[in-house]
Amino acid sequence: MTAPSKLTRKSRPAGEATRAAADPTASSLYVQSVEKAMTVLTAFDGSKRQLSLSEIAAITGFDMSATQRFTFTLATLGYLLKDPESRKYELSPRLLDFTYHYLTSNELVSRATPYLQQLGSETEEATNLTVLDDTDIVFVLRIVSRNVFNAHVITGSRLPAYCTAPGLAILATLDDGEIDDILSRTNLVAHTASTVYQARKIRERIAQIRKQGYAHTEDEYFVSDISTAAAITNTRGRGIGAVNIAVARSRWQPDRDERRFADLVISTASAISSKRRAE
Repeated sequence: MTAPSKLTRKSRPAGEATRAAADPTASSLYVQSVEKAMTVLTAFDGSKRQLSLSEIAAITGFDMSATQRFTFTLATLGYLLKDPESRKYELSPRLLDFTYHYLTSNELVSRATPYLQQLGSETEEATNLTVLDDTDIVFVLRIVSRNVFNAHVITGSRLPAYCTAPGLAILATLDDGEIDDILSRTNLVAHTASTVYQARKIRERIAQIRKQGYAHTEDEYFVSDISTAAAITNTRGRGIGAVNIAVARSRWQPDRDERRFADLVISTASAISSKRRAE
């Protein structure tokens, strides 16, 4: 009897399947109108509070007709607000619903919150939970103190992984092939005079982080910012996030602080991590 799956399964042509595997946007399941709607929303990158239709069109590359349709739809759904006088658009608070649902439903955030609160109380410094998103880290929880160095870094802030302590701590848990892929897709530049941005030196640094169990950066993205981080891992030892303490240089005492903060982030990250299963 012929296997029923061979008779009933409707498969795509081999060429289409190969293209979809290499480029998901080539799949018949990919909805381009959703992509375009997200492109309109991401045009509001914080550089300007409001954008006109022509500015949105220029940023997205859409023609005016498409821009009008997408902005009208997003405004009708409540994700954009239109100023009746200037006729310019801005993001709506409704977009924060997604942040709220992410934070309240995310197991890692829920598990880490009491530990970061305790760490912040003990050190009186800013403590953060970050996750890796493609080539960047994203701050998903931030406990600030009266000594916070950079008040502009908030939940949702995004920084490059290669020159930040949390990013390096997470990268150190990945295999070399993944690290090479991430670095190859990253714009490796010197954000300050202290940034380590050469791929070879970053790999050497990651090897050292693997040995010592934590990452440490000074002045590499923000001048006068010192950060110490350790990775939070799953049962396979893969980094799913990182805990870091950020300290202003004016409060930093090298002989006392690096080892102390390293021990604190290592123990905190270990407590949050999923324990490895017994072999």
